[in-house]
Amino acid sequence: MARGRTVKNAVLKLLALLALAPLGGCGRREAPAYSQNTFLMNVQAQVKVYGAGEAEGRRIADAVLGEWNRISSEFGYGDLYSQTSVVNKKAYGEWVKVDDEFMRLLQLSMDYYRLTGGAFDITFAPLWPIWKEAASTRKMPSRDDISKALANMGSANVLIDQQRRMVRFAKPVQVNMGGILRGYCFARAYKILKELAPAYPVELRLGGNMLAYGGGDWAYDIMDPFNDEKLFGRLRFKDGVVMSSSGRERFVQIEGKLYSHILDLKTGYPIENFSNLVVYFPKMEGESFLPSAVLAVMGQQKAFALLSKMKGVSAVWIDGAGRETVFSNEASGASWEKAKHLF
Repeated sequence: MARGRTVKNAVLKLLALLALAPLGGCGRREAPAYSQNTFLMNVQAQVKVYGAGEAEGRRIADAVLGEWNRISSEFGYGDLYSQTSVVNKKAYGEWVKVDDEFMRLLQLSMDYYRLTGGAFDITFAPLWPIWKEAASTRKMPSRDDISKALANMGSANVLIDQQRRMVRFAKPVQVNMGGILRGYCFARAYKILKELAPAYPVELRLGGNMLAYGGGDWAYDIMDPFNDEKLFGRLRFKDGVVMSSSGRERFVQIEGKLYSHILDLKTGYPIENFSNLVVYFPKMEGESFLPSAVLAVMGQQKAFALLSKMKGVSAVWIDGAGRETVFSNEASGASWEKAKHLF
């Protein structure tokens, strides 16, 4: 029961972010589309507006991408002048003032930390250079290096004074909220589309994630985890959001074995027997969704158990050998088709 309340609270907080924050595969449509592309948060970003002229399409795309740029610059880990960077530089040793939006994102990250029992942890920074080096040299890192990194992690060391909107670190940790920012970008974009594009179908892409707005009858292609030129299967659905975590997207080969780039932050090693997780959530308004990064680190059994409590959800989990397990709630409008049945 306590976990159920935690899930509900996390979802409600994410939906509240959509309402309170300031504005700043393939879905095939018959009408011509205005398309705009850029690179954000280390991934490709795309806006397609169907049935609108160039001027109207550009207005909508500019609004969405402008908001995504704002989110990246204000909360991104790699931006030197973001609030995240300021907090990481100063919070060990003093209280740092943050704005309401940063505070809500941080609290949401803490909710996910508790929900996953620590598997989702925004203080993972010490592990990243270790595995980057391992991927480069193709040698497993030492257990001692992993242990030292884990000793400098832990979201429990992030202290929050909500009333004063201040943050402080009990240890010299660093926070990186990248695992939830792409989902937050979709939450903000959905609000923009409701205001600017009520009459036009719109497809948004941010990395492997997709938001389909209006028009119905969309599709999301999942590529083979071992061959990105080969189709694995396809999700078909009405409007909604598809969140994807691909462990093979940037896999590493170490000592002749493939490893996911998604780490188990309890052990410090890549999560085992995992290639990809793709989750479909229906319309965001009045519904709920979770970032796939939160679900992937929980493992298939726990992730599917959590999704079973969320209305209209479908998911495809692909294990390390490339075998899929499909989950679908009774009320879901999504359907899964394996590639061999598509042609």
